[in-house]
Amino acid sequence: MLTFTPITLEHHALLRKYYAGCDYRLCEYSAGTKLMWSLYLRPSFAEEAGCLIVRNRIDGEWVFDYPVPGPDGDVDAALTAIESYCTDTETPLVISVVPEEKAPELLLRWPRLRMNNERNWKDYLYRAEDMAAFAGRKYSGQRNHINKFRKEYPTAKFIPLTGADMPLIENFWADYEQEFQKTSFNAKRELAYAKALARLLPEGWLLGGGLLVDDRLVAMSLAENCGGTLIIHVEKALYSHQGAYPTLVQAFAAHFGGDCVYINREDDAGDRGLRTSKLQYLPVRLAGKLRFEVQCEADRLREIPTVTTPRLTLTPLEERDEAAYNALCLDDARNRWWGYDYRQDLKGELTEDYFLSVARRDFAARRAVNFAVRLDRQLIGEVVLYRFDWRGGAELGCRIDPAYAGHGYGAEAFAAAADWALFRLSLARVKAKCYKENAASYKMLSACMRPAGEDETFFYFEKTV
Repeated sequence: MLTFTPITLEHHALLRKYYAGCDYRLCEYSAGTKLMWSLYLRPSFAEEAGCLIVRNRIDGEWVFDYPVPGPDGDVDAALTAIESYCTDTETPLVISVVPEEKAPELLLRWPRLRMNNERNWKDYLYRAEDMAAFAGRKYSGQRNHINKFRKEYPTAKFIPLTGADMPLIENFWADYEQEFQKTSFNAKRELAYAKALARLLPEGWLLGGGLLVDDRLVAMSLAENCGGTLIIHVEKALYSHQGAYPTLVQAFAAHFGGDCVYINREDDAGDRGLRTSKLQYLPVRLAGKLRFEVQCEADRLREIPTVTTPRLTLTPLEERDEAAYNALCLDDARNRWWGYDYRQDLKGELTEDYFLSVARRDFAARRAVNFAVRLDRQLIGEVVLYRFDWRGGAELGCRIDPAYAGHGYGAEAFAAAADWALFRLSLARVKAKCYKENAASYKMLSACMRPAGEDETFFYFEKTV
């Protein structure tokens, strides 16, 4: 199972190993964004199948970035690892900030999902050559502002910024805060994050540049080259120096954008002023960030149905089943073959209604569908459909009270539940396994399903449509 490590400043080199060649063109796929916004995103990472997998904690919800492959990375295997992690940890599977060009693959991968493509989070992409030249009538407004700035400040010059320029940068922040007019929490937070990111300039991977007037910075920008897209993380100018912003934009693009196709000036987060400003620079594309909320087939169910066979009835568990169900769940000898010990997850006292409550909570979260197996209305066992794999598959298990073993009830209930899952719930695949020493289960599964491999512990089976 994936193991995630919180992202800190010390991980910048590892992040750059993946993001330096990432061609997704979205600002979230950059070391600067992960580090600058770490207090908001709460990102953590794992490496799997040659890919970087990032998990974020936003508003109390886990969401995953689309995997970023290294030179030999296997994105399909990384996505499978995320799916398995979400199944094992009972975590909702949400892949966020997915590049638009990856959408067809995911739409075909997952049978059931919800997709969102919110306008407020679209990144603004500009051609690097357009920003460096501001050529043509469409950019006449920017050129006019630049000319006025140059006339007002004839000694102004653009300089690259490195770690040696930290005193200049600190003085700039002091000047900027004197003129800072925004009072919103988000604006103040963004400024604090920008100042923190600037302190990483000495590390050498950030690209910094600014406008110098009489030995003082009046504008500065911080960026990162990710796969041929120059991602602008910070862009600040003193309000008192009109025209500094377009002058900085042009000079920065001319200096650092030579080997880039696009410049990403990030999203506007729904801020009207930012949106107006970013649109004035005439983006060639608004890059969408798709959110995929993956669902399983059990999400379709409003309640557990009733399934009948020649001898048995499969129904939801009821209050009257408590004693019989407790006996089934507490039978350690029988449950050795079930492969699960309730003590592993038990928290607090084992109450009379504990097992019924767990089954009901699992169905409420659509983690499992527990059928009571009934003979003449009496509970004699259960069949459970669980471990939904997000791709049309789930695992099926069955246990029968020892007093009713040897009459084929398990096979009858199992086969009926499998058919219901495939033809009524619309799964594409039902899987099962049994311990190699469990001859009775092997015989039952062989009669209902086809073999699908083995390992040191289990025989595996599946049934498909």
